[in-house]
Amino acid sequence: MGPEWIAIIALVALFVVGTVLPINMGALAYVAAWLVGMYSLGLDEKEILAGISADLVLTLIGVTYLFAIARQNGTVDLIVRTAVASVGGRVALIPWVMFAVTAVITAIGAASPAACAIIGPIALGFAGRYGISPLMMGMFVVHGAQAGGFSPISIYGTITNSVMEDAGLGTTPLTIFFSSLVVNTVMAAILFVVLGGRRLMNLRMDGDGELVEAGATTSAAVGASAGATTAAGGGSPRVHPDRSDARSATGATPTTGTPNPDDAGTTLEHVLTLLAFLAVALVALVFDKNIGFAAITAAVVLSILTPKAYKDTVKQIAWPTVLLVAGVSTYATILTTAGSPEFVGNWAAGLGAAAIGALILCYVGGIVSAFASSTALLPVIIPIAIPLVAEGGLSAGFFVAALAVSSTIVDVSPFSTNGALMLANRPDTIDESTYYKQILTYATIVTLVGPLLVWAALVLPGW
Repeated sequence: MGPEWIAIIALVALFVVGTVLPINMGALAYVAAWLVGMYSLGLDEKEILAGISADLVLTLIGVTYLFAIARQNGTVDLIVRTAVASVGGRVALIPWVMFAVTAVITAIGAASPAACAIIGPIALGFAGRYGISPLMMGMFVVHGAQAGGFSPISIYGTITNSVMEDAGLGTTPLTIFFSSLVVNTVMAAILFVVLGGRRLMNLRMDGDGELVEAGATTSAAVGASAGATTAAGGGSPRVHPDRSDARSATGATPTTGTPNPDDAGTTLEHVLTLLAFLAVALVALVFDKNIGFAAITAAVVLSILTPKAYKDTVKQIAWPTVLLVAGVSTYATILTTAGSPEFVGNWAAGLGAAAIGALILCYVGGIVSAFASSTALLPVIIPIAIPLVAEGGLSAGFFVAALAVSSTIVDVSPFSTNGALMLANRPDTIDESTYYKQILTYATIVTLVGPLLVWAALVLPGW
């Protein structure tokens, strides 16, 4: 058996073990890299460790450090409060606000599961209170996280662009970002129409946070009609909610979406943190400097200004994600050294049409990612695209965009972190088993149809 097969079998094994057992896939990847590297390829430890992407690791540390500060000082809460208050009582806009806020949070550097963990409970709380379909609201949060997830300064974006550059495919950050943004926005729009969004367009919140029909003066006028239109999985809305538990994690009242009178409002820390994010984006995108250095510099400056407030923030860096990416990027180098990407790519290209090989890889990315980590998968699957780009005439930017989107839209799966977070935060208006079946059904549809549609939209036109 050749080393390319050994490396592929080890890759499958680490994904299976990482899916079945609660073991960080990065740690498993390190073990696989050590064993395959030493005993199949004859590499020593220094050669194996040379495969780690220091640039990528620094970027992950920097952006998650900066985001941890933003979360700790309430800047994230401020963004949520402002966005929710901006809907002016329009119930139909609440899902879109949650979509947009989650997209912004991931776009500025939050890990997708972190953004879902922050916004998910808030969004699903609104769903339970106002009769919005929990499935629609939960999936809006996940799709929002993926919509912003490939910005040039996001975790997914930096991983994808770094891997593309290392693989010699060049970089097309805006192509990948806008591809993910458009695809996830379209999917959210479809969910909105299918799961009762049009009904919500006729509802408003009055000054007391109660539901009224558009143009009505009292909530009593529509109490019955609002409660009767929950067939899309929304449960019955609480037209007269209990104010005793009205405070949410954002400091806003869930019934009105407006800040409480005793909230601190915008503070100097909020302003400085927002300016820090703006500065990082400016330095990285305009001056083409390393985003990892820029983000960690901004985090350190904020920490120096208020050292006592952020003395423990470094513990909130996404260390499990850092381990995951460091281990997987190391094993990706082992795969490349073993010739596995060329082997798989040549096999896919040999099917007679590069586009068919691209479709197969899109489905591989989607199916594997539905049960495993998208972050871990991206550094592995992108290098496999090299032979198809080189020999099949496919556009590197759009092909990688198709792979990236296919591998992340399936994060709605209840077996993924994002989908599981939505399931865990379901409102009391829906039974857990019912909600699980709804999410699983939707995830199955996305996994079976999503890669095909993404491939047709991004790969075929340029072939």
